[in-house]
Amino acid sequence: MKLVNYALQNQIEYLGENKSNTNFKEYLQSILEDTSKPYYQRADYIGLSLNEIKSKIDCLSRDINELQALKKRLSLSLEIAKEQVANIFIANGIDRIDGNIISSLTLSKESSKQKDIIKVLDENKVMGLGYVKFSVDMDGIEKALNTKEGKKELANLVELTPLSVTTPSKVKVNTKRDKTNSNNETQEILIIEEQVA
Repeated sequence: MKLVNYALQNQIEYLGENKSNTNFKEYLQSILEDTSKPYYQRADYIGLSLNEIKSKIDCLSRDINELQALKKRLSLSLEIAKEQVANIFIANGIDRIDGNIISSLTLSKESSKQKDIIKVLDENKVMGLGYVKFSVDMDGIEKALNTKEGKKELANLVELTPLSVTTPSKVKVNTKRDKTNSNNETQEILIIEEQVA
């Protein structure tokens, strides 16, 4: 487990849409212009910093999934425990026990709620009585507008508004397949960059 972040990684972690991000741009520019180090070391430094952020995101996603599963399991366990304690109380004729730290343990009364399950025997007759929902099939319209007949049929019924979505350029980190041949020089530059920051 890596204990110290790269200086560039720290800068990336604090980027934001509503911030100027000037420090990051200047630092990145200085890395690219630093001719005292070979180009591949500079590329590795940037790529490894980006990969560390991605690793953190992946790790957090796994942790979130595990925590959600744990929360679900614990919630179920808590409900089962409450029911079992209530069963023991009832079996022993207890309806309340006072505590020192907690106020008391009391039984909630058993309750039942009625819910009707509807099964439609004749859908056509029920819909004929007006019990039906209609909505526009947007997927169907989209497919129809890609055909000549569909465009003609829907010409006066739908309006198309062109929308341009621009996706900004992003750098992609391409890792080598063989990770055993890691370059010691790259590790050295990363250590030097950490000490400078």
